[in-house]
Amino acid sequence: MQTQKRWMKSILEEAAKGQPAMPWARGARREAFKAKRAAEASSKSTTKTVRA
Repeated sequence: MQTQKRWMKSILEEAAKGQPAMPWARGARREAFKAKRAAEASSKSTTKTVRA
């Protein structure tokens, strides 16, 4: 049997700990992002742009 490298052992240990947080995951960070987008959209809809 081939011996495992030290870096491979550490990667397997980290993988066994659990899943890392992904950017698209649901949570407080996503809710804050959605609130910011909603605020920006509402501020844009209240201002009118007049083009000449």
